[in-house]
Amino acid sequence: MPAPTSHSKANTARNDMSVILVTGSYDHEIRFWEAWSGICSRTIARTGEPGQVNRLAISPDKQFLAAAIHKKVNIYEIGKTANEPYTTFEGHTMNVTSLCFHSECKWLATGSEDGTIKIWDLRSSSLQRTYVNGPPVNDICVYPNQGELISCDQAGSIKQWDLTENICSHELTPAGDTPIRSVTIGHDGGCLVAGNNKGKCFVWKVNEESAPGVQRFQAVTKFQAHTKYLTRCLLSPDARYLATCSADTTVKIWSISHNYDFRLEKTLTGHQRWIWDCAFSADSAYLVTASSDHTARLWELATGINVRQYNGHHKAAVCCALHDGAA
Repeated sequence: MPAPTSHSKANTARNDMSVILVTGSYDHEIRFWEAWSGICSRTIARTGEPGQVNRLAISPDKQFLAAAIHKKVNIYEIGKTANEPYTTFEGHTMNVTSLCFHSECKWLATGSEDGTIKIWDLRSSSLQRTYVNGPPVNDICVYPNQGELISCDQAGSIKQWDLTENICSHELTPAGDTPIRSVTIGHDGGCLVAGNNKGKCFVWKVNEESAPGVQRFQAVTKFQAHTKYLTRCLLSPDARYLATCSADTTVKIWSISHNYDFRLEKTLTGHQRWIWDCAFSADSAYLVTASSDHTARLWELATGINVRQYNGHHKAAVCCALHDGAA
């Protein structure tokens, strides 16, 4: 996400939306930002519509924004200015906590406090299938081959869901019944990281299912990332770094060696309250964060400097999404 030249700034924003940055808040608003100027370019006010924004996801083709709003998911067209959603997915009975697009935008997966994971067909705008997890689902991510989902829940379990066989094929409980808040898997599919309520991270090497005599998930390390509540862990696109967000008002950036050694590289300080969410740029050089202090921030990871702050929300900013890569 290199800083644009003065000549390219206007063209970038007007023509190809090369950098899409969005935040959601307990003030019910969804805001689009010009990443480098810090200007809010569009607000979806949702006037009169109940429900806070819990989570955001941008489709890989940059056409759609999925917003988890209480028990439903609104799908907005990014290239248009309408406040009304393109379509809405309803079916969960409690808060939707997590969202994940299929790589070719065929479906959207959602996880909820109602204990289910649902797959929605984006082409027909219909519910495709439901997986019953049981305990409230805190986070989900799609395995890079698009054939499995990874979920984590309030009862302390991490599960792999086979989307072909429609079963839970593996389950991990690294810390008993301590709730797992967040899961993230590397873009190459080789590393899985989970973070729990007590600030601890657990790491597994992911092996091919077909490898004889080898466990699918091989525990390789665990470490105390924060002393307070961990809200999000996220591997960078290049799989060289892990970002962890916390109630302690910091984000920590961990470098990852080839033998799965996690070393603290930077502690990003500046937010005044809990940090709920983060998103890497496509080149892994920048990180966006969202905080209860009502702001979002853009960080340059090489220096640890906060290079931009996004002001405009009136309550906690609890989710963010960034897509600055190729559509």
